[in-house]
Amino acid sequence: MSKIWVNVEGAIYKDGKWLMIERSKKESHASGTISMVGGTLEFTKDMQNSLEENLKREIMEEVGIEIEDDMGYVESKTFTTDSDQEVLDVVFLCKYKSGEAKVKSDEVANVFWLTTEEIMTHPNTPPWIKQSIELANKLLQ
Repeated sequence: MSKIWVNVEGAIYKDGKWLMIERSKKESHASGTISMVGGTLEFTKDMQNSLEENLKREIMEEVGIEIEDDMGYVESKTFTTDSDQEVLDVVFLCKYKSGEAKVKSDEVANVFWLTTEEIMTHPNTPPWIKQSIELANKLLQ
C-alpha cells in the first residue's frame, strides 16, 4: 500500500474574480498551468482544523494574502502526479480578507485575478481546475 499525500487548494473569491496562479516551470506536476493556490498538508501535532490552517499558511507563503476563517467545502478528488505520487486533493471556497496578491514563492510564476469565463477559456487551465471553479461558483449563488 502506498502513502497518499493530502493537498489543499483555495478557490479564493473577491469582487467577481478568482485568485489564480500560473504554476512555476520548476514544479514537477502540471507546471505552467493555471491553478488555485494551495499545497501539501504539513503535519502539526494536535492542530485543530488542520486542512484549513494549512491552506491559510500556503496562501500566505505563496501569494501573501489572508483569507477569511470561514471556508466552504467545494470538493475532494484523487489524482496521480506526473511522478506517480497518489494525492487526495481537497478544495475550499475562500473569501479574500487582506493583502496584495503577488508572487512570493518559487512554486508560483504569476498571479492573476480572473473571472470565471476567463478561467474557462484560458488555454492553460486544466479540466480539473475548471471543474473546481464551476463547483465553487455554484456555492456563491
